[in-house]
Amino acid sequence: MTPRIEDYALIGDLQTAALVGRNGSVDWLCLPRFDSGACFAALLGDEDNGHWRIAPKGADTCTRRGYVGDSLVLETFWETRTGTVKVIDFMPQRDQEPDVMRIVEGVSGTVDMASVIRLRFDFGSIVPWMRRSQGHRVAVAGPDSVWLRSEPPVKTWGQEFSTCSSFSVSAGQQVAFVLTWHPSHSPRPDLVDPHEALKNTLSDWAEWSSRCKYRGPYREAVIRSLITLKALTFAPTGGIVAAPTTSLPEEIGGVRNWDYRFCWLRDSTLALNAMLSAGYVEEAAAWRDWLLRAVAGDPADLQIMYGLSGERRLPEAELPWLRGYGNSSPVRIGNAAVRQRQLDVYGEVIDSLRLAREAGLADQPHAWSLQLSLLGFLESTWREPDEGLWEIRGQRRHFVHSKVMAWVAADRAVRTLEANPSLAGDAGRWRAMRDAVHREVCEKGYDPVRNTFTQSYGSRELDAATLLIARTGFLPPDNPRIVGTVDAVRAELGSDGLVRRYSTDGVSIDGLPGGEGAFLACSFWLADALRLTGRTEEATELFERLLALRNDVGLLAEEYDTVARRQLGNFPQAFSHIGLVGTAVALAGCDMLDADAAG
Repeated sequence: MTPRIEDYALIGDLQTAALVGRNGSVDWLCLPRFDSGACFAALLGDEDNGHWRIAPKGADTCTRRGYVGDSLVLETFWETRTGTVKVIDFMPQRDQEPDVMRIVEGVSGTVDMASVIRLRFDFGSIVPWMRRSQGHRVAVAGPDSVWLRSEPPVKTWGQEFSTCSSFSVSAGQQVAFVLTWHPSHSPRPDLVDPHEALKNTLSDWAEWSSRCKYRGPYREAVIRSLITLKALTFAPTGGIVAAPTTSLPEEIGGVRNWDYRFCWLRDSTLALNAMLSAGYVEEAAAWRDWLLRAVAGDPADLQIMYGLSGERRLPEAELPWLRGYGNSSPVRIGNAAVRQRQLDVYGEVIDSLRLAREAGLADQPHAWSLQLSLLGFLESTWREPDEGLWEIRGQRRHFVHSKVMAWVAADRAVRTLEANPSLAGDAGRWRAMRDAVHREVCEKGYDPVRNTFTQSYGSRELDAATLLIARTGFLPPDNPRIVGTVDAVRAELGSDGLVRRYSTDGVSIDGLPGGEGAFLACSFWLADALRLTGRTEEATELFERLLALRNDVGLLAEEYDTVARRQLGNFPQAFSHIGLVGTAVALAGCDMLDADAAG
């Protein structure tokens, strides 16, 4: 049976990540980077597309598992009739090449173990040439090479294009497996001591976690979400991927399957908030610097997402040899939404840079001139339709959220100039733009009969993104139009207490068939909006319900199926964990989000 999405746990080395199932199988791993081809792709196909399982012989699923303290080191325990064993899975932060390490340790009795590894490069499509060399099993295909060894050595043999091992462990005994990737044209990578690597990895995570300054309620959930965000950070550049996976479906059997192994500008303000609220200034500065590098250039060429190093070309393609998770096809790599126009990102970039400045991050000399350039372009384009926050693949519209974020861009420019009169810029010009956007949104994007902001001008459809209006300062949180919008979204887009992004009933605006689950980030936004509108008890109740949706190791996907009671979408999802941190901090009374009234 296909494991549920929530059956997986995450390990990673801050440059890529793997998903490990409750059955002991690594079913997803891209090497050497998040956006590289997968060498284990069973997640989106079957075992023949690549996986690595270590488990007691005859066992189906583990007894229990969990991370070691505040780390990304996973311990999986198996209790059998002959004894108990645990498998320690981790990826040490790399010096040169990436390693996956799996240490099998006997806890009690004696347990017979089996390891089966099927390497399939290029997303499960290429069977490598296997050979033995210097005590290793070596797999080579094109640019990729993987070296596998065990300490102490265990018997291995080839079978059906896989490498199998059989061994026993008794109490106190350990067998360590090390899988190392490197370019096939390079010499053998240096050997790494797995036990020393484990000690260093635990030390690295303990030091990082100790820097968390958040001491409020729900700290365990907050620190786990922050660790997840750190794990989704590409350390060489500071960029944060939306998720380490591609094509996990928003509806089982559906076509809403997208590649999220890239960095979205829309996440920037909320990610900065999450990191700064917990005291992670270095990470916030790295993300800010990535943002400045990525968006540099002609403001007309601003994209909604970029590659890990700021790459602009992310062509979308389908992989027909993969049947998709739960037969949800097509499987896609790359993302065609990169070519869309989403005017809200201008506001998100400018708001992020203002937040960084107010948090005390050292200003970059070109940052303000870049913002003025972005504002100048937005001033001439904000009245145009776009594809909006949700990247619709239907007709462009005048999305209310996009217009509100144009208001944010002008508003933050005015505030920056008022606080720093020495900066270049025409505050009067941006005030005029701010006022014009405000008037138009209130006139064209608000339904006075239903007392709610709508998804787009002239539409009766609603959009969960309008829940964010209160936190931007566009209107005071207690304004009747804000309260009415919160109530309308909860009533019309609610799904068993959670919130969908927008309606997919009938003819959907996104041009795609089928539906999707409740969107977890939007559900956190609802909790925030309830708190801002004075309904703290309801906000807390919703937040605690969202916490209960996390899997056994504290991870959240993008969406939740309220009927089947399972997680949906790419996993783990940065947007969901950013929402968790933001709501927890807000409920604790440490809210960094700007909710000043604009009148």
